[in-house]
Amino acid sequence: MLGRLLLTFDALGLGFGAIIADCFNETHMFNPRWPPHAKFHNAQTVLLAVILSGLTLYYTWRDAKTPELRREFLKAAAITGSIYWIAGLLSILPPGTMGVDPEFGGPGFPQAKVFVTFMTAGLVGSWMEYR
Repeated sequence: MLGRLLLTFDALGLGFGAIIADCFNETHMFNPRWPPHAKFHNAQTVLLAVILSGLTLYYTWRDAKTPELRREFLKAAAITGSIYWIAGLLSILPPGTMGVDPEFGGPGFPQAKVFVTFMTAGLVGSWMEYR
């Protein structure tokens, strides 16, 4: 049960974290310096996180008729629960990217700790339930 709760924590971080961090402040959607196309990609990323959150919850709590099927569901939950965080961690690698714009205190990458925390919760939770 603890494993499923960790996967749920991961999913809630995906679903609510992206909305809070990327939609309801002046650094992203309400930043007047952002062009419309940048806001389009922000919305795309947030919606991807929400969809992955729903899938993670679905596979975490879905009833399985066999232990083998339960394991497959947990693998799916681990994958859907970690894709966004992995992409976020890798997004700092292309030249010219920053985790925080200079006008808001950058350069920096404070998201890394958040990404690693939620990803670890989901992967550890999946492992706990899978074994």
